[in-house]
Amino acid sequence: MPVVNRIADLADEIASWRRDFHENPEIMYETVRTAAKVAELLRSFGLDEVVTGIGQTGVVGVIRGKNGGAGRVIGLRADMDALPIEEMTGLPYASKTPGKMHACGHDGHTSMLLGAAKYLAETRNFNGTAVVIFQPAEEGGAGAKAMIDDGLMTRWAIDEVYSLHNLPGLPVGEFAIRKGPIMAATDEFRITITGRGGHAAKPHETVDPIIVGTQIVSALQTIASRAVNPLDSVVVSVTIFEAGTAFNVIPETATLRGTIRSLTDATRDLAEKRLNEIVNALCTAYGATAEIEFRRGYPVTSNHDEQTDFAVSVAEEIAGPERVQRETEPMMGGEDFSYMLLERPGAYIFAGNGDSASLHHPRYNFDDGLIPSGSSYFVRLVEKALAA
Repeated sequence: MPVVNRIADLADEIASWRRDFHENPEIMYETVRTAAKVAELLRSFGLDEVVTGIGQTGVVGVIRGKNGGAGRVIGLRADMDALPIEEMTGLPYASKTPGKMHACGHDGHTSMLLGAAKYLAETRNFNGTAVVIFQPAEEGGAGAKAMIDDGLMTRWAIDEVYSLHNLPGLPVGEFAIRKGPIMAATDEFRITITGRGGHAAKPHETVDPIIVGTQIVSALQTIASRAVNPLDSVVVSVTIFEAGTAFNVIPETATLRGTIRSLTDATRDLAEKRLNEIVNALCTAYGATAEIEFRRGYPVTSNHDEQTDFAVSVAEEIAGPERVQRETEPMMGGEDFSYMLLERPGAYIFAGNGDSASLHHPRYNFDDGLIPSGSSYFVRLVEKALAA
């Protein structure tokens, strides 16, 4: 079955919602207007239940099938939040809010799921229940976890959960997925090195934290090159190095900040252990001390085998087998849908956004040509999983 005909008919209306969301971006948990519009639309579609305020500003909609909703429950999730980026697209529907922009396509994800919800509420050609989940704060705020903590999975007795994300570089209408890890764990570190400051002309009387810091930056790269199996993936990036206030003063302290990305829990644990060992050993060697703050971020986003096979079968019905990549390479970016996949079996899939600017770029724009296949994917997940 290709794109659902009714969804194709709704594509322009869905695009109009998307462009409205794009014009009015909201970040993190501030998605008040977005959530209100989502809830208003869901109620106008005639959903059986619409609940707001889940995970602060999340919205949940319930659509019961033709048997009254008895049986399995399938959750479909879309993220709603934008990014703190100044838009540079010049589009007629560009952001009207300075410093905020839908630079990751969440406006498109939300709109495609709304389109699917409208269709499913009209047709109800399934037995069981579809739960549509509109989540805030994916971009660093762990909105998925907040919704779970508010009872998302238990209150609506969700059995399986699915999500979709657009992917620049993959042709529009194509899908990509893999079993197991598809997105990385995202951890952060902050290292404060304390030495002994002094005059730059008398370095022998100091313990220079800048020297210690540069050694640490280099040595941390051995986590990937020497500590972790070359067949495993890990990224260690120092992204901030702060030290000093004057050209003729060796400072007392230096601060390093950065991120570690990994695709397995074992690699994640090893990377944290080696970071601590390297920093403490080098500081001891140079006569400095270190304070290490390590914050674990989103877990690995890991697809479940059975649900991935099912997602592939749905995508192939829509796009054709030749347009679905079953073994796409995992990405080292993070995704808080990982929390939902820890709670329930499910799968996360990429849908092509064509030759656009990259995600999180000020010239990025969601391709509305993706709407028919994306909304159809959500629809067919429900109709096939809960076949009447």
